[in-house]
Amino acid sequence: MTESDEPNQELGPALVELVGVNKHFGELHVLQDINLTIAKGEVVVVIGPSGSGKSTLCRTINRLETIDDGTITVDGKVLPEEGKALAQLRSDVGMVFQSFNLFAHKSILDNVTLGPIKVRRRSSAEARKRGMELLERVGVANQAEKYPAQLSGGQQQRVAIARALAMDPKVMLFDEPTSALDPEMVNEVLDVMVDLAKGGMTMIVVTHEMGFARKAAHRVVFMSDGQIIEEADPESFFTNPQSNRAKDFLGKILTH
Repeated sequence: MTESDEPNQELGPALVELVGVNKHFGELHVLQDINLTIAKGEVVVVIGPSGSGKSTLCRTINRLETIDDGTITVDGKVLPEEGKALAQLRSDVGMVFQSFNLFAHKSILDNVTLGPIKVRRRSSAEARKRGMELLERVGVANQAEKYPAQLSGGQQQRVAIARALAMDPKVMLFDEPTSALDPEMVNEVLDVMVDLAKGGMTMIVVTHEMGFARKAAHRVVFMSDGQIIEEADPESFFTNPQSNRAKDFLGKILTH
């Protein structure tokens, strides 16, 4: 990628590193010898057919899924197996899921402030001030006192992003964040993600939204059958995929 077409500032040193990562679910080898390095400030979009291992890859980075072998490093620290060190490292890795996973019995603002108060030991006043700033940033500050069920899916997902940001993560993981949304709500969530990308947030995004990949990614990683088949900047990948599997995949999705 030349400097002129980089989506944002110069990229920093490696922030997330996967080396020789393997994962099985029973007989199924879902991640096969994965090697991937994500630089500080880089936006990496992971695409591929269903069942290719994309979500599993995403979930191993904060150890929601364990790995059989290999190492995963976040900001120079190897991901611990369990315990306090894992909780600490996990708080550096924000995660936004397909389903919003908000606490139904807590207000929107309480959902956003819970982590900073409990894990980061922020004062309630400080957490609320920052929480409101983040809700403003994602466009739902006027909903702060409502409960999740009173919000649309798109609004709930934007709250989920604000909640992840409230922990001041070093990297954000998005696992198909728009796939449970009605089509008219997809762009309101993607717009927030594009803004984050422009602001230099390190992001790993599993998505079917090719427009987002073209607009916001530094690099597209294409997976199939548990392997990384190819990776390239978006322009190269979408206009000139190298592997037959990527060509086949793009042929199916881009013609509709």
